[in-house]
Amino acid sequence: MTQAIWAVAILLAIAVAIQAYFLVVRRSARRLLADAEGRAAEIRQKAEQDAAARTREAELAAKEKLLQARNEFEKISRKQRAELEKLERRLEQRGDKLDKQLADVAKRDQEVSRLERALAARERELDERQQELDRLIEQERAKLEQIAGLTGQQAKEELVRLMESEARNEAAHLVKRIEDEAKEQGYKHAQRIIANAIQRSASDFVAETTVSVVLLPNDEMKGRIIGREGRNIRALEMATGVDLIVDDTPEAVILSGFDPYRREIARVALERLISDGRIHPARIEEVVEKTKAEFEERVHQEGEAAVLELNLADIHPELVKLLGRLRYRTSYGQNVLKHSKEVAYLAATMAAELKADVHVARRAGLLHDVGKAVDREMDGGHLHIGIDLLRKYGESEAVVHAMACHHGDFDPQTVEAVLVTAADALSAARPGARREVLESYIKRLEKLEELATGFKGVQKSFAIQAGREVRVIVDAKKITDEAAVWLARDVAKKIEGELTYPGEIKVTVIRETRSIEYAR
Repeated sequence: MTQAIWAVAILLAIAVAIQAYFLVVRRSARRLLADAEGRAAEIRQKAEQDAAARTREAELAAKEKLLQARNEFEKISRKQRAELEKLERRLEQRGDKLDKQLADVAKRDQEVSRLERALAARERELDERQQELDRLIEQERAKLEQIAGLTGQQAKEELVRLMESEARNEAAHLVKRIEDEAKEQGYKHAQRIIANAIQRSASDFVAETTVSVVLLPNDEMKGRIIGREGRNIRALEMATGVDLIVDDTPEAVILSGFDPYRREIARVALERLISDGRIHPARIEEVVEKTKAEFEERVHQEGEAAVLELNLADIHPELVKLLGRLRYRTSYGQNVLKHSKEVAYLAATMAAELKADVHVARRAGLLHDVGKAVDREMDGGHLHIGIDLLRKYGESEAVVHAMACHHGDFDPQTVEAVLVTAADALSAARPGARREVLESYIKRLEKLEELATGFKGVQKSFAIQAGREVRVIVDAKKITDEAAVWLARDVAKKIEGELTYPGEIKVTVIRETRSIEYAR
């Protein structure tokens, strides 16, 4: 019982304690709530004051910006207003100017209208006068045709013919006068240069034949050369490429061939065989091969001698060798190496006189016929072969061009090319330098006379000076003095186009008037 009372008392004490705790906590919470509400009121009041201050500051800033913007706007407005006023003044000035120009245009329009009316009246007047003039011209033409007995077309043709004849006569006189002046000024100078060049490089020429003669110690040697059943002579001809003629000439054998190089090898080889005495096919082949090898060295020496003689350097060894082979090459009986050296001397001398490139002229002159050294072994003419060889072995284009023009296949573009052509013609055209077969020579003269005689008005023509000149005799009734000038030119051009010849051919047209009367 007592324990129950103590338990109830404890519980009551605990309940009282809890209630007291809650009362204390509630009072504390109320006090805290009151403090919080007071602080909140202070904060709210302070925030309202800050907000009011910031609002006043914002309003002041906005008013300041608005004032500044208004000032800026007023400033821009004043500026734009000033520009607009300026533009208005300009427009007013331009409008005044346009009004003035419109007034001027209107005035000019009136003036143009007046001029157009006057011009139309003038045109009508001119048309009337033109019609009157045409009528008068037609009347005069009819009168002239009636008086002259010619129609208008016939009169025009006659007038054109007379004008053409007069123009041709004047042109012929002008051409003759210009040629005379050019000849008078240039002939002596050219003659002096050419004569000086020829005098300084004068050399003798001996025309080479197509046969060589080998002397024998006795006539018995002919039989040994022929051999049993002709085997020795056949072996010799096959090895050398030349023909052996064993005729009735005592103690002599003739070697015939158009290639001097082979003919010379055959001559030396035959002389060695005769001196040795052993003549049979094997020995013949051995001696010929040995002689060919020696001639290769001799050819190189001949080329070097020519190059040194002309004081030229840096020529390719193959070109030097080909120059040496020209020593055994002929053209119309003229030795080609001697001819090439003379062309080089002549071209260099004339180039020195004319202040041209002496080195190019001398080099091109020496090499101008180098293609003839191998033209029998290669296809094509010696000119194009020579051009290919010079380019192959590094010669300059100036030398190649000067060499290429010496036969007239290319138009000369340099002084040196002209000089090489002239030097080649001089060397080939010298009396005695070349010989030709009589038959071809006679045919060329006949063809020359035939070409000249084929022109209208020509009575006779004669080729003289070994074909270097042709004289044309014309009918004085058909050919005038002026027409004779043109005839000489036409004959020369036809000869150039249809004949092949070394050097140049002079064309002389002769016109004479004969007056005949009889005494009775």
